[in-house]
Amino acid sequence: MAASSHSASSVFFSTTQKFSCSDRFPLPKSLLCRKIVSAPRCYSNYASSNGQSNSGKKLLDSIFVACTSVALSFSLFLTDVDSAKAFVVTSPRKLQTDELATVRLFQENTPSVVYITNLASRQDMFTLDVFEVPQGSGSGFVWDRDGHIVTNYHVIRGASDLRVTLADQTTYDAKVVGFDQDKDVAVLHVDAPKDKLRPIPIGVSADLLVGQKVFAIGNPFGLDHTLTTGVISGLRREINSAATGRPIQDVIQTDAAINPGNSGGPLLDSSGSLIGINTAIYSPSGASSGVGFSIPVDTVSGIVDQLVKFGKVTRPILGIKFAPDQSVEQLGVSGVLVLDAPPNGPAGKAGLLPTKRDSYGRLILGDIITSINGKKVSNGTDLYRILDECKVGEKVIVEVLRGDQKEKIPVLLEPKPEET
Repeated sequence: MAASSHSASSVFFSTTQKFSCSDRFPLPKSLLCRKIVSAPRCYSNYASSNGQSNSGKKLLDSIFVACTSVALSFSLFLTDVDSAKAFVVTSPRKLQTDELATVRLFQENTPSVVYITNLASRQDMFTLDVFEVPQGSGSGFVWDRDGHIVTNYHVIRGASDLRVTLADQTTYDAKVVGFDQDKDVAVLHVDAPKDKLRPIPIGVSADLLVGQKVFAIGNPFGLDHTLTTGVISGLRREINSAATGRPIQDVIQTDAAINPGNSGGPLLDSSGSLIGINTAIYSPSGASSGVGFSIPVDTVSGIVDQLVKFGKVTRPILGIKFAPDQSVEQLGVSGVLVLDAPPNGPAGKAGLLPTKRDSYGRLILGDIITSINGKKVSNGTDLYRILDECKVGEKVIVEVLRGDQKEKIPVLLEPKPEET
């Protein structure tokens, strides 16, 4: 029995000895010898004595364990301060310089980004009650302390009511100040306290370079204030307005993730200045595919100024309806085929001929516009691009192909009828 007990105590010693030799809890040598080494001697003498019961041995085992526990506990108070580092949770790794800059940019610009809810009126077919339901959402940003909010036109299109939620989660009803369908820009107004409105810093998009870092803040899929990062992957791209099909020039291409709900949100440079409005993505699935587009801030600024001052954007038109580009290509010619030129419009007044049918039902092609002010017109996109460079009231020289003859016709540009 003594052998087995001694064996058991040897196991305990071996584990205790391994524990005491660790760097984390060093035991004082004097205490270790006094408490631990003397214990087996007492235990051995006790085991050699006759007439003792097993209960006494168990009692001595308990005393031995208690003494060892006291020795370990007491040693913790005698160890140096460095050993206590094992109990301290280490602080997280320090952020790198670029990470700190990104965090600071997000914290400083998030209060300028808003969440826009597009509400539509619906009527219950049974009770005939009219109620509002959300039909879409998007992002926007604070333009000034007067309560003007800038976003995309397609975010607010078809809305009966609009609500804007600020960064502090306060919600306000919004009114439409004006919009430009051709460039997909809209301006809203909210009656919010000025101390809650933080205008976003306005930058410049004319000197952007491919490869520089950009940051997009928005509300993709309804997840408010989400930050995505990337670089400018292309410049001077061209996309068409979803509302009118009119081209938007000098668009910024980026690989920063832009998803549904990001529309209308700001695209920022590394200094936190606005360089564009996130407006579209190139994706068959509708989710981010690494190719996103933003309307440059230089284009947006001029539009917003007109909308705030006049509630509209005055843009010149020829006053024609033209055939799809594919139809003209099938004819083997290059240009824009005039389908209709209302007599009260600029082109009709100048004498441009529309497409029509004769008394036998045969199709008689109208004028085909080949250039304006000497600039070649190959398709509808070229036509819009040239008109964007013109002003209302300007007289332009339109060169047309009429039958086999080319003619030059002066046309006085006018604004859209609904904008007069």
